[in-house]
Amino acid sequence: MIKAPIRHSFPLTLLSLVLLFAASKPLAQENPTVEPTFEQCRSSLRQKALDEEFSDFILNDVVGNLTPLDRVIELDRSQPEFTESFAGYVRKRVSKLRVETGKRMLQEHAVLLDGLERQYGIPPRYIVAFWGLETNFGSYKGEVQLLNALATLACDPRRSQYFTQELFNLFSLLENQLVKREQLLGSWAGAMGHMQFMPTALKTYGKDGDGDGKLNVWESLPDAFTSAAHYLQRIGWNKEEIWGRRVEIPKNFAFGEVTFDKTYPLSHFKALGVTKTFKRPLPNYDTQAQLVLPAGHTGPAFLVYGNFSVILEWNFSQNYALAVGLLADELVNIHHRLDNIGEERNFFTNEDLKLLQQKLKEKGFDIDKPDGIWGPMTRNALQKYQLENKLVADGFPNREVFATLAIELGEPKR
Repeated sequence: MIKAPIRHSFPLTLLSLVLLFAASKPLAQENPTVEPTFEQCRSSLRQKALDEEFSDFILNDVVGNLTPLDRVIELDRSQPEFTESFAGYVRKRVSKLRVETGKRMLQEHAVLLDGLERQYGIPPRYIVAFWGLETNFGSYKGEVQLLNALATLACDPRRSQYFTQELFNLFSLLENQLVKREQLLGSWAGAMGHMQFMPTALKTYGKDGDGDGKLNVWESLPDAFTSAAHYLQRIGWNKEEIWGRRVEIPKNFAFGEVTFDKTYPLSHFKALGVTKTFKRPLPNYDTQAQLVLPAGHTGPAFLVYGNFSVILEWNFSQNYALAVGLLADELVNIHHRLDNIGEERNFFTNEDLKLLQQKLKEKGFDIDKPDGIWGPMTRNALQKYQLENKLVADGFPNREVFATLAIELGEPKR
């Protein structure tokens, strides 16, 4: 889903989509130990809308008819970007069928996409890759009532502040007649249209691509593609670089010389023995790169560049960003040996990972609230623990780590 950009140093990885937004107090919470009812929250939303001088249409017809969607909370707690293994995630999303369909879409919309590349500098394969991952090339844009989904999440204490802002920007789009109420169907998290724009991003970066004076990202591919290209350009896409590449690391790789989620000159990795696939030498480009090991040191390795950070602004999930890059390359016959990525599942559950985080926190490592998500803070703490205990310091929660911390694993994810 397309969000308004999160400003961070390049590139923090793995937020999902909105998972690293700080949790905030829910609206209408007078007693911080008691979660408000949806009715109380809706009353607070109405007062906030009144304070911001929204029309009676928003106050009464829109806010007055908001209802909670329990299924939205369930989906928020089980996003596949964070619950599936890298292999399982990518094998599903960079499938043979999706690649074949994407190639056909590149040809079918070549005139529009080539024009956007000239104007915004975004290669067509990336726009088509995002389109394929977000809505399977427009075949499924979501059927959830967006106003109710966003209100449900705004009234949930975990990310109330973020989703309240998204809800109010959707109010603004309605108020200014940029979208119609009957159009507002999309994903459980509030994303909409062919490319799954969040309201703030649509309000900020939306473009009328077909020149009809409207902004219809549900039905107009020119509007959807142009808005996506404009967004990517504005948040820093570098047309001179690729997103990254698959690499090989030596068996005796010096993990202590690399901190994950931190960039280094490409020459640094070359000096550490990192090569392109089939042991080919890395190029001599003067650029910054980051090492990504989505399945630990025994799985595939990638060096990623600045455009990877831009992809993360779209959806802050390491698995998602890798899938976009891999699919985009497959569409133009740049292959990354996906056949040998495997199909393994995570052997640990989210509850296992919460236990691991809690153990690391108890040992003094910098862990925020244990959430069961393998993100930058967990990666950093885990790598430090591995170095201290003479383990392979790949920052990945492997069996050796769980055994060393004396954590009994639950049932593996099926």
